Amino acid sequence: MAQGLIEVELKFIPGPGTEERLQELGGTLEHRVTFRDTYYDTPELKLMRADYWLRQRQDSGWELKCPGAAVVSGPHTQYKELTAEPAIVSQLCEVLETEGLGAGGVAAVLSPLGLQEVASFVTNRSAWKLELLGGDEEKSPLRVDLDTADFGYAVGEVEVLVHEEAEVPAALEKIHRLSNMLGVPVQETVPAKLIVYLQRFHPQHYQRLLEVNSSRERPQGTKHPDSSLG
Repeated sequence: MAQGLIEVELKFIPGPGTEERLQELGGTLEHRVTFRDTYYDTPELKLMRADYWLRQRQDSGWELKCPGAAVVSGPHTQYKELTAEPAIVSQLCEVLETEGLGAGGVAAVLSPLGLQEVASFVTNRSAWKLELLGGDEEKSPLRVDLDTADFGYAVGEVEVLVHEEAEVPAALEKIHRLSNMLGVPVQETVPAKLIVYLQRFHPQHYQRLLEVNSSRERPQGTKHPDSSLG
């Protein structure tokens, strides 16, 4: 598979005092932004059922999240992110077992691959950056996103990006430290915006994801009926 960054994240339900608590911990509000995410898949959800998630974000381009190795078990998720369109196209062709589409961009291969829009919604986000002082006395930056979707669902996410699988345990330790400071139970499984959207507006898709994983170990995106990526 084409290489990309490994995203390690833990979702949580933010409370009315979450931003104040981030400020108390020395967090910096980097920006507030509004954007639309549109997700694509086949009518049978071949990508999502294989734990691949194709998204086009307004003004940011395409991203494909691919399942990462489960180095450490827990309520967190771990994905490799591909943002270069040639790498995304190559991975899509591999997952969907299609060849000979040439070197076009993602938009050019949607129709040949049978991909169509399955979800689209607007998110209001406040993005925070926080540095924790680790035991090695080195500062470890984390990102905290507080999101509210246009269908009324709010979710927070603590995220660290790493380059190697070996870095995942240390990233998780940082995430759990910050989660404890925020008062977020690390055992709690929190649904992502996309999964809540499908559950509310496309229950047949939501049910398909549950059914395909009921007879085997669920992929990271659907390891709990209400859990997935953001």
